[in-house]
Amino acid sequence: MLADPAAALTIFVLSMFVGFFVIAKVPPLLHTPLMSGSNAISGITIVGAILAAGHADATTATWLGFAAIVFATINCVGGFLVTNRMLAMFAPKKKD
Repeated sequence: MLADPAAALTIFVLSMFVGFFVIAKVPPLLHTPLMSGSNAISGITIVGAILAAGHADATTATWLGFAAIVFATINCVGGFLVTNRMLAMFAPKKKD
């Protein structure tokens, strides 16, 4: 953990700029596959939220950790569903 809040804020702002410019360079045709894959990766966020909620001393921190678990789970499941739907579009059609 960073001891200096100014350093943490600086890293956060810089990561926002990098993320924006990386996504802005992606062609519109690739947005859905890219976003579904990155949403599926948010399973890492679930693990971090579980750790944060489990080690929290204050009730507020525990509830915020629980909310993070719920939202990250919704994001992760949605990413898998979108990916599954996209892959089904490219599956060969079965003839009767």
